[in-house]
Amino acid sequence: MSMEVAVADGDNLLSSLQSLVNSLQLRIQVLSLFRFSLIFSLAEIRFSLKQELESENAKLSSRLSNCTCSEKEKQLGGSSANSMESESGGTKTKKKKSKEKASGCDTSIMNHQCKRYVALKLMYFGQRFYGFASEAQMDPTVESELFGALKKTRLLVGDKKESQYSRCGRTDKGVSSVGQVVALFLRSNLTKAHSNHENSSEVISGEQLEGEIDYVRVLNRSLPNDIRVLGWCPVPIGFSARFSCLNREYKYFFWEESLNLLEMESAGKKFIGEHDFRNFCKMDALNVHNYRRCVSSFEISPTDVRFEGKQLWAIKIEGSAFLWHQVRCMVAVLFMIGQGFESPEVIDVLLDTDRTRRKPQYTMAPEIPLVLHSCEFENLKFNCSSEAGQALREHLTKQCQAYHLQAAIFQEALLACLPTSTDQSTSNNGAIKKKAAHIPLMSRPTEPSYAERRAKLNSRS
Repeated sequence: MSMEVAVADGDNLLSSLQSLVNSLQLRIQVLSLFRFSLIFSLAEIRFSLKQELESENAKLSSRLSNCTCSEKEKQLGGSSANSMESESGGTKTKKKKSKEKASGCDTSIMNHQCKRYVALKLMYFGQRFYGFASEAQMDPTVESELFGALKKTRLLVGDKKESQYSRCGRTDKGVSSVGQVVALFLRSNLTKAHSNHENSSEVISGEQLEGEIDYVRVLNRSLPNDIRVLGWCPVPIGFSARFSCLNREYKYFFWEESLNLLEMESAGKKFIGEHDFRNFCKMDALNVHNYRRCVSSFEISPTDVRFEGKQLWAIKIEGSAFLWHQVRCMVAVLFMIGQGFESPEVIDVLLDTDRTRRKPQYTMAPEIPLVLHSCEFENLKFNCSSEAGQALREHLTKQCQAYHLQAAIFQEALLACLPTSTDQSTSNNGAIKKKAAHIPLMSRPTEPSYAERRAKLNSRS
């Protein structure tokens, strides 16, 4: 009897377990159906949201293509004059920083902004630069630093060619300037005056200055310490910083060093007028075929600087245009005259290219003392705001103080040197030292003439 009860209990337990399994399977099926339904619903929602976003994006793109240049500037992250000035001054958002890291700027955006053709007056201390122009593929150059600042401040419109860039002069490696002039299109903060016939961007014309970007202040915040913008001026589109220049003035500084200044000035006056200066330049027979240039003024005058009882002097030369290395070659021959090695008449001989067809070989004067002092143009008045002018004066004052400090340190080193005996200025037998051997210019080996250079170029072609 007990066996029958046990079997019955086992059957009941098995039946209960089977019922539980069936119930669990049913629940799994229901959950699977619910999961499938949920996934399907989410897919539908995602598809619907995607369609809505694409539709909204199309509407915004349509509105963007029809907006004005000022609206487009705001929507694409462009800045106003004030925001641009603060960007170049220091604090920047992460978005702006990421834009600065990108090479160059989006010219497709910049070409739709207002712009104006302006001239910039520059100063730079040339000692660390490989000249002004960047075509020599040697860095740094003044031009490469300038365009780096133009890109950083978002002032540049397109690339160098699109900006119709021109420069007044190409100073050599080490040469400085306090009056270099360049011209190019820059972004403007003013409203349009008329449309440019060459592209769709808006061009600002006229002398309007109020409300314009403070180009001097903005650029000087991004330029290195040895380059500064001194002023800017609106110019007509046909203006060329090179060909519109009426007069250029160079200064060459030198210590007196027992030079015969009267003889040098007498010889220098012979340069005045129009002459063929092929014997006073580095000849470029491939690109230059006319070596006649006009010198309008020449003078030698003292400066306010003295050191160890010696006076610093300056040679000032003015002319409409100059050849490659012309001023440094002229100064080199003048120094030979001042030292008594050559007579002033050697200038006449070298200027007579029928008599002297080949340039004698001589070393031109060093480049560091040469300064492009000024470039003159008709009806050009450079502007500088009071705020930018004050910042510029403070900067130049600090630079002068820094160089005077360096000079003081070198002078202390000079004073710390061991004292020299009084007889070291003479030779061992007490005789005064003789002047270094000098070969007269007209007895030296000569360079090929222009005709010989052209013949060689033609034979190669």
